[in-house]
Amino acid sequence: MAEKRDYYEVLGVGKDATPEEIKKAYRKKAIEFHPDKNPGDKQAEEKFKEAAEAYDVLSNPDKKARYDRFGHAGMSGAAGGGFSSGGFSMDDIFSNFGDIFGGRFGGGGFGGFSGFGGFGGGGSSQQRRVPRGSDIRIRVKLTLSEIVHGVEKKVKINKAVACPDCHGRGAVSQADIQTCDHCHGTGMVTKVTQTILGQMQTSSPCPYCGGEGKKIVNPCKKCSGSGLIKGSEEISFKIPAGVGEGMQLTVQGKGNAAKSGGVNGNLLVVIEEEKSVELQRDGNDLIYTLFISVPDAVTGCEAEIPGVDGKLKIKIDPGTQSGKILRLRGKGVPDVNGYGSGDLLVFVQVWIPKKLDRSEKEIIEKLKLSSSFKPNPDKEDRTLFDRLKKMFD
Repeated sequence: MAEKRDYYEVLGVGKDATPEEIKKAYRKKAIEFHPDKNPGDKQAEEKFKEAAEAYDVLSNPDKKARYDRFGHAGMSGAAGGGFSSGGFSMDDIFSNFGDIFGGRFGGGGFGGFSGFGGFGGGGSSQQRRVPRGSDIRIRVKLTLSEIVHGVEKKVKINKAVACPDCHGRGAVSQADIQTCDHCHGTGMVTKVTQTILGQMQTSSPCPYCGGEGKKIVNPCKKCSGSGLIKGSEEISFKIPAGVGEGMQLTVQGKGNAAKSGGVNGNLLVVIEEEKSVELQRDGNDLIYTLFISVPDAVTGCEAEIPGVDGKLKIKIDPGTQSGKILRLRGKGVPDVNGYGSGDLLVFVQVWIPKKLDRSEKEIIEKLKLSSSFKPNPDKEDRTLFDRLKKMFD
């Protein structure tokens, strides 16, 4: 499968482009590659869809913010699992983005385009609107282990489903569905008005059939002609490793069913992270604070720390100072785009007792007289603040 191009590159705009500049760039691309202008050109059709997908993301502030942060993975969940931000059909584009063009080109279909016959309204047919079901949004909580390794989830969703009696038709039989008399099956009606510049032709969905191009003369009793009933479905989907709080993944076609056998909506999965008691996430890095005793800091020791998949053993060198950071490379969270994994950072803190008994105080008093216990920081100790600042910046 070809790798997706950068959405900004697709539209030919920079990341600092204004909404109006993004809209203008999309309009230019859509006109250039519209199927009416390039009949039978599959490559132009794909570029037309690609531009629509890019505009869908960059024109939406929430989607744009996720894309700027996570790239295509923020839209689709990266390494598969049935997620896709694309999958745009011509019907999706025509129904969702038609307002971009106003009525400039006359005819029906995509904001005044005639559909697939004759650029600029000279076609022999108009593009009938296809009903689309609404999306369903759910929130899924993930443990740190599930985030690191990826996971398959199974959820039961209450949703609109196709009526089992009429199989989603809305009519008792196929013979009970007739072509709309007003739009003659096109789903669109055309109005011609006279202006000072001449005749202006505008198209809109047929008010008698709701843009479907057909009418039901004998509706199904179970669904009252809608073709839909309340139901539920158990849905399985994979969540890739490395996702983060607030990221939204899309399961295509698993939302509410559409009327009259149209296009199903999508299931939108919003990620929630369950906070780990011991490990703190910072991007793709994990941070653990390890407390050690004064004797262990002086003489060195082995310590056991929590990891994602169980306990890990690390070595504490003699003379370890409070504030030292140990880095365990690759023990963090995988990058959602597949660019390696973060690290596990161990922040060492030397625990100073707050209360001592008499014998312990006597030992400390003796140690105070030793030259080994007098502060004598070297260059590395003096630049600890700078190292910490660089690491967390």
